Amino acid sequence: MRKAYAHDAVVTMAADGDIRAPGGAITVALCGRIDHDPPCPVAPHHTAADRDGDEVRLRILFATEPSRAAEVRSGIEGALRTGTFDGPDGATTRWQLLESAPGTVSPAELDHAERLKR
Repeated sequence: MRKAYAHDAVVTMAADGDIRAPGGAITVALCGRIDHDPPCPVAPHHTAADRDGDEVRLRILFATEPSRAAEVRSGIEGALRTGTFDGPDGATTRWQLLESAPGTVSPAELDHAERLKR
């Protein structure tokens, strides 16, 4: 049975960088490609990004079996450490990973987390 998890990260990128790019890299790492039919094969997930100057805070919610949680986190971190993503529009976005750590699903995220577990 799947359980919901959260992961937090901070990257820096140029002001014209696409803040969706790190989420795209995570999707490719977890799903094999950006455009796939649901459900996600390894871990249904959602990435939110919020820019503050050159820093972009990422909040990743995902659901997976507890035995695979470390594998999913490793995939997320690996994707973020690559520091680059070629978007579907052909634009390349680069970033540098500053922080990455497990988070806790907040009460405000419980409904979303439950949907990911299905």
